[in-house]
Parts: sequence; structure tokens; C-alpha cells
Amino acid sequence: MTVKNISFKSCCWSIGTTSYRTKEFNANIEKQLALIEDFWKTRKDKDWNLITQAAYYKFMQSQKFVKGEAGIPEKDAREKTSGLVDIGLLTADRKLTPAGLELLHISRIGDFSKDNELNIAKDSYIYLKQLLKMSVPIDSYTVRPFILLVYFISKLGFLSKDEYTYILPLCINEETTEKALLKIQDIRNNKSTIDSFITDTILSMDNYKEALNLLISSETVNEDLIIAIGMNRKSHTYDKSYYKLYKELFALCFKKKGNLLNVYKSVESLKLKSLWKDYLFSSTSIKTIKNSPEKALKKTKLLNSKAEKEFKTEFFKLLHLFKVKANLADYLDLNRRYFRLTDTVLFKDNLVKMDIIPEYFFKDKIDKIYKLAFTESEALQDNISLTEISKYLVFDNKTILQNINAASTEKYKNIEELKESIDNDRLSRFKQVIKDRFTDDVLIKLLGLFESRKQDSVINEYVTDNADVPTIFEYVIGIIWYKLSEQKGNILKYMNLSLDADLLPKSHANGGMADIEYYYDETEAYPAHTILLEATLTNDSNQRRTEMEPVSRHLGEYLLKNKDKNSYCVFLTNYLDINVISDFRNRKTHTYYSSDGKNSVDGMKIIPLQTEELKTIISKGILYKRLYPTFDKAYNSDSKPNVWYNDSIKEVL
Repeated sequence: MTVKNISFKSCCWSIGTTSYRTKEFNANIEKQLALIEDFWKTRKDKDWNLITQAAYYKFMQSQKFVKGEAGIPEKDAREKTSGLVDIGLLTADRKLTPAGLELLHISRIGDFSKDNELNIAKDSYIYLKQLLKMSVPIDSYTVRPFILLVYFISKLGFLSKDEYTYILPLCINEETTEKALLKIQDIRNNKSTIDSFITDTILSMDNYKEALNLLISSETVNEDLIIAIGMNRKSHTYDKSYYKLYKELFALCFKKKGNLLNVYKSVESLKLKSLWKDYLFSSTSIKTIKNSPEKALKKTKLLNSKAEKEFKTEFFKLLHLFKVKANLADYLDLNRRYFRLTDTVLFKDNLVKMDIIPEYFFKDKIDKIYKLAFTESEALQDNISLTEISKYLVFDNKTILQNINAASTEKYKNIEELKESIDNDRLSRFKQVIKDRFTDDVLIKLLGLFESRKQDSVINEYVTDNADVPTIFEYVIGIIWYKLSEQKGNILKYMNLSLDADLLPKSHANGGMADIEYYYDETEAYPAHTILLEATLTNDSNQRRTEMEPVSRHLGEYLLKNKDKNSYCVFLTNYLDINVISDFRNRKTHTYYSSDGKNSVDGMKIIPLQTEELKTIISKGILYKRLYPTFDKAYNSDSKPNVWYNDSIKEVL
């Protein structure tokens, strides 16, 4: 029997490609823009073709941006850059757009300050504008995912992780979007399910209707038919294993000759076996399946089918429900990475929300900009203002303040008071992040991982994969010092790090700033002063070469500028080189001059501290008010440099 081929049509959107789900997303985008610009400078031919694609892959290799050897270099080059084309930072022929050039400029000068009314970093502001313009083509439709996200959050207050994962990306037109809004309300009231929305959505599409009708109308079900109605987007052969599953389930349902173990074995051969197992089995113990199949099998609609048509319909629904759910789950992280670039969206406690100023900026204008959600922007590649994206995207302090005051128990007199409250709220959220994620045990574990550097992926799992390990080290040091200081002061202002909306660190192409400037008011234990915390993971000769001069220079410049004789530096590292200790001790009698030689500082206090001793401090609960006199005594010690650290710091702690 010849079976008609039915083409696959996507029912959902995603941003970028799953082939480029890279760590350190911000930094890698910035590095890639710089690489692309440098690459074209080396080429006389300016066309983006198979030759230049392969050449660009080799160029990425030479710059250590990619590792190993791709099987198809030109394909890898396309995949590495396609996401940047999608968000308008590169043209289709991989030249930097005006928007891409502006982002590269921000990265190169290292200015990620918050100089806009939305109170987000400069690079995030570029990403926000790009994502507001970015659209994805889906069959005959066009959709702007970020506007849809803002629309849903504005209407519903938030999205659950499952709503965000399985419902939002299925909204490819206005009709589906309005149905989704109503369906989410029903789901939250326990009147419906996410699975039913997915199934209803895909069964409304012509190709799925055609495939289901083909299955129902066919007298004989064979492998070719199952492959045809599977409509696999990559290769029809991938669906061969579903024929065996169909036969075994059909036999179990109607012929009463079915063997549950055979069903289990056929499920085991599937790529999506976990979803099918969860649907069919209450126990996956082979012993239970063999000896007590009635205990191992769930009561399901599929196996309770009374007629063949009912069975076929339910099998078809499950086949495609599980495929779509698997795809959507695969897109979850990818879409989240792009949305996080804007620093306006919070992903926390299985909820997706907008940060407060962006939320109320969009809230009163979302119905007007929603009209853009299913259109393509002609200005995607241009570095234009928000009001050029839509005339309604005007920041009105008065309206935003009124809307926030109307929704809040607190009343703010002006936008400055609101921003101060937001800063306080960010600090409160950060304290909660510390409480939830960075207990003393976790911090000690992380310090051990920083020492060994053999399991960096575990460090990423504990913190984030959007920052490199040295940046995460600075972040963790900041948290530790905040806890040692009894959470005094605003650590978010002290840390010169880029943090995302969820208050986790992110790396940039030029690396993070090295310093944490911790300010202390006067107490009985110490005078008013500042500590410059310098954190590094370099070791051996690298530490001597890269840290001796910058650390003393940072402290020297700070002392010249602030005229603060009590301020000093703590140098934190996983390994201390003896000559670094010696150099820092000699700074005690060293005169540091301004570049013009007119001003100077006599002596600098630099206290080195290994992570091994930091673990001791944490485990013993030693607070900064006890560390200050210890450091002060160590600084004034006359021990020789080669024994000073062990005698004055390590043994004392």
C-alpha cells in the first residue's frame, strides 16, 4: 500500500537554534560580534557562501572560540551565527548591523551602566529593543515572541513555568493567543489542562487533521502508515519504532493477547520513552510487569477504548502531544536565554514575571503595542529608539508612578523614591537568593571546587552557566564577605559585577571588573574604612605576572583619590605564590605616586587570603569584626615574608 506523504508544519515558535545553546551567553554574543568584524577584515571576498562559512569556522578555531573539529564546518559557522541574525545584530550575509555595532561598542568600552529610565544595563537596553522588534516566521504566520510574553504577563500577572514552556510558544496568531489566555484561567481554576490545550491546538491545523483522517480511514495499519502520520520533521525513519508500539498496544486493548512486557520493550525503543512510560505504567519494575501486569499498568483512556476509531484517535493525540511537549521543553532554556538578555524578565520559583519598572512601563500600553505582535519589523537591524519601534513606548514617570501607587500598599512621592524602593527590594531579593542558594555548606563546597578547578560544570550548576568561573568566583567572594560582615551595607552597590534580573552574575567579553569595594561605617571594632576585595583564580607564575602590579595600583589609586588612610585591600585566591606575599608585604613601606608625581601615598596595607583559610573562617563562624584586628595585627607584624602568612594569618585563624 502506497501511503501519501504529509508534510511537517511547525505549530510553535522558538528563538535562535538549539545547536547554539551556549554557556556565558552575553559574553559569547559579544565575542562573536568582535570575531565577525575581525574576520571580514581578513577577507577579500565578502560573500557569505560555503567557502567563507568554512573559513569563518577555521577563524573561530584559531581564536579558540570553538573547540574540536566540526564534521561540517560551514554548517557549524551558520549555526553559531544564525541566532544573531534572528535578533538583528547581523545581516543575513553576516555583516554587523547598526544595532550589532552599537552592542559591540558598549562591550569594547566596558560600559554596562544603567543610563536609561528602565534602569537596566546599556547592553540589556539594546537587547530589549531588538527583542521588541524581532519576529519569527511560522508557516504563514509571523510572531514577535517578546511582545507576546509581555502581553501574557501584563494580562495575567505572571506565567507559571509550565504555562511559559507549553502554552506561550504555541501562540502563533491572535486566535490561538486569545484562546490561550482563557485556557490559562481555566487551568488555574482546575477546569482544564495544558495537555488539552496542546492537543486542541495541533488538531486545529490542516496537516494534523489530514494525518488523523488518514489513520482513521485506513483499513490496514502498517509501518509506512505510522511513519506518514508521524510527520517527523527531521526524518520519516525516526518514527518506525512507533509501529511496534501501536501493534502491541492494540493487541493489549482489543485482542486480549497482548503482552505488557512487549509493550514495555517497545516503549524502551522510543526516543520519548519517559513520556510514554509515565502515561502507561504505574511501575516500571520488570518483575512487576511480568508477574503482576495489572499492578504495573495504569488505567488510561487509550487502553479503555471501545472501538478501533477511538483507539486510533487517542494514539494519534498521544503521539503528537508527546512530540510537541518534548520540542517545547527543548526550547524552554533557549527562549529563556534570549529573554534574559533584556534584564526585564524574572525567572524565579517556577514563575515568570517582569521586573517592576518594565512591568509598569508596558502595562498601560500593552494593548496598543500588542498590534505589533503578529507583524514583521522593517527596522530590526537598525539601532533605533523605543518610540521609533512604537510611538506608544514613551516613558512617562507620572503615569508609571500612579499605576504602581494604585497597585501597591506603599505610596511613592516621586520616581526617585520609587527607584530607592526598588534598590531596597533588589537587596531583599538578593538576601533571599543567599539564604536559599548559598548556605555556608554550599559556599565551602564552592571554594573547594574553585581550588581544584576539575569540576567547573558543577560550579555552573550551583550558580549559573551565564558567567565564567572567574566571574562566579568574584560573585561568591562578594556573598561570603557580605555574610562575614553581618549583611551590613548594600552589597549590590559594592560588587562591580554585572548581574541579571535574577541577581545572578553574567560575564562580558572583556571580563568583569576585578574589584569589590566594601564600605564600613565606624564601630567599636574598627574605624570607618573601605576594603578593596581583589579576587583571582590565577596561580604560580601567572599570579606574579598578572596580580602584583594591578592589585597595588588599584589600592594606590583609590587611596590617592579618597585620602582614606584606613582603607586597605584583601587579596583572595585559591593559591598564594610566596613572591606575591613578599611583594604585598613590601608595599607596607612603599611610596605610591600619582602619574604626575605630585601626590603620593606612604605605605599600603594588602592582606592576602587563600580560599583554604576562607573555608576556616566560614566553618568557625568568624565575623569581620574579629577579622579586622587579626588583619591589623598581621599587617604590623615584623615576620619575614616567607613565614609571615603562615604565622600571622593561617595559624591565627
